[in-house]
Amino acid sequence: MRLGAAKLFLGLAIGLTGAALAQTGPLVPYRVVDDAIPESLTGTPGDPDRGRALALDRSKGNCVTCHNMPVNADFQGDLGPPLDGVASRWTEGELRLRIVDSKRINPDSNMPSFYRVEGLTAVRRDWAGRPMLTAQEVEDILAYLLTLR
Repeated sequence: MRLGAAKLFLGLAIGLTGAALAQTGPLVPYRVVDDAIPESLTGTPGDPDRGRALALDRSKGNCVTCHNMPVNADFQGDLGPPLDGVASRWTEGELRLRIVDSKRINPDSNMPSFYRVEGLTAVRRDWAGRPMLTAQEVEDILAYLLTLR
């Protein structure tokens, strides 16, 4: 079951269309401290409603494909940990790093690095050098996850 979910996830992640590209400019610099990114990427608070929509959007955040979430969705994955109560398990900065670059915490993670472009392998040519989410979309998803206590 896990291998099938992993293949499904990878197929979905690789199959995202060029229309879903997040941004074309340079990434906002950030600082990692003790497995966390303590400061906002944008300085603008995230919007939890936009974040929820992104988490469920199968062409953007797509969290629901690998994580069980406290939402009504047709399919919810079980490859990653459930997101219900995630804000009670990790700090804001720890969650931000997990969205930005989960592989920094666990190099074997199947979760994509949503805001990293360097050192990645098997990236489609039209995605090369581009993050999957904008800095503000990272903050929006984070704002939503912080509501899940």
